[in-house]
Amino acid sequence: MNIDNLVTMANQIGTFFASFPDREEAETGIATHIERYWAPRMRVRLYQHVDSAQGDGLDAIVLDAIAVHRRRQDVPVAEDSSVPKDEDTGGDAG
Repeated sequence: MNIDNLVTMANQIGTFFASFPDREEAETGIATHIERYWAPRMRVRLYQHVDSAQGDGLDAIVLDAIAVHRRRQDVPVAEDSSVPKDEDTGGDAG
């Protein structure tokens, strides 16, 4: 997924939670939403953007939420298994 789209989505989540009067609760809400509802590859891509580009384009509250609540996402990004690779799978068709 395009990083610009992920940044926009993360900022929209941040805008919603920024209305919370408790900043800590807002940051927890942002991080929890991203952890629960974003696919692992989306989270990994966002965290790579934070690491490589200092989160360029992300709102401060989103950056703070990621910095405080980020769990190291060493989960490998699953390949799309619905797309066959260019290798012999041993099948007997054709």
